[in-house]
Amino acid sequence: MIADTLQVGFLPLVDAAPLIVAHEMGFAAEESIALDLRRGPSWSAVRDMLSFGRVQAAHMLSPVPVAAALGLGGTGTPLSAVSVLSVNGDTIGVSNALAARMREGGHDFGYRDARAAGAALIAHAEHPLRLGVPFPFSMHAELLYYWLSALGMPAPQNVDIRTVPPSLMAQALEAGEIDAFCVGEPWGSIAVENGVGQLLLPGNAIWSFSPEKVLAVRSDWAAAQPDLVGRLIRAVWRAGRWLAEPDARTLAAELLSRKEYLDLPSELLDRALTGRMVISQRGEERQVDRFVEFHRGAAGFPWRSQAEWIGMQLAARTGLDRAAAAKAARTVFRSDLYRDALANTRAELPGASSKIEGTLREQTAVASVSGRLFLEPDAFFDGRIFEPSKD
Repeated sequence: MIADTLQVGFLPLVDAAPLIVAHEMGFAAEESIALDLRRGPSWSAVRDMLSFGRVQAAHMLSPVPVAAALGLGGTGTPLSAVSVLSVNGDTIGVSNALAARMREGGHDFGYRDARAAGAALIAHAEHPLRLGVPFPFSMHAELLYYWLSALGMPAPQNVDIRTVPPSLMAQALEAGEIDAFCVGEPWGSIAVENGVGQLLLPGNAIWSFSPEKVLAVRSDWAAAQPDLVGRLIRAVWRAGRWLAEPDARTLAAELLSRKEYLDLPSELLDRALTGRMVISQRGEERQVDRFVEFHRGAAGFPWRSQAEWIGMQLAARTGLDRAAAAKAARTVFRSDLYRDALANTRAELPGASSKIEGTLREQTAVASVSGRLFLEPDAFFDGRIFEPSKD
């Protein structure tokens, strides 16, 4: 029996899959909730839908709730990330003209080496390099800033970051409004299919395990409706677990392809789900392990250390006090609510709520409630580590 209906905002992206699957495969119904999924045209629209109460929850860029806590670009409404919907899933692409210059300069478009790809991009781009991202406060923007600054390209002197809705990224590239982009799938692949760009690098080549999208709710609603929050977290967790099964990918792509969701061919959506990426109209393919994760390695766990990393990055480029930003950011990723929701399930929950980010280069066993948790690699491309504040 369905007792409660929740309105949930989303953007048409592959990483909205846990919400779509929770609805379509009955995981929400198992928790006696129905999900009324409402597609938004842009990230600012989805943020506002949530902030002003038109939806109770949303598929959200992971930095948006952190930015709101820091007083950046928000509506003043405190938001909480109660789980991570997806890890990784972004791709960086370049225009055909820029790709041609890079190929002539010797870059092989191996779609793997962040240092080599970044050096080739910097060497052959015209300055300032115009980069399209879906939102100013997004993991897309943070990855690009981190990557290029680590390679010695100062921003904003040589980088012009422009906001382009994901579904319009290929059009902006074709129109010559941007030279390159970082966007979630399938919109990078759309640029390839439309013959206007080539894929240069997956986001996980920069940070192996970056929290891309979160399940966001208003903080006051979370406090007022703890039971509903718990049921929603469990439904999405079960959907993510189902998505991690290799046999689920074909059906998942078909569900996502429906008109009310992404309205695109399932074969195109399957690329991100399997990691078999087509990087150019020549048909060049690259296999990317962990291109997008929904479950493995405690992918859904909202690590406070990840929120703190985001907060520190935002503070560094906006001039905010870093210590204050770190403290505020940590409160946004609600590992406490996630633990409460999954306490009586078979979920593998880490023993801590923060960890040193960037130290893992292979699958690693860590202390957990069940004793069975293996974390996936989380290294940054340049070898740096991020040590958060003490719990």
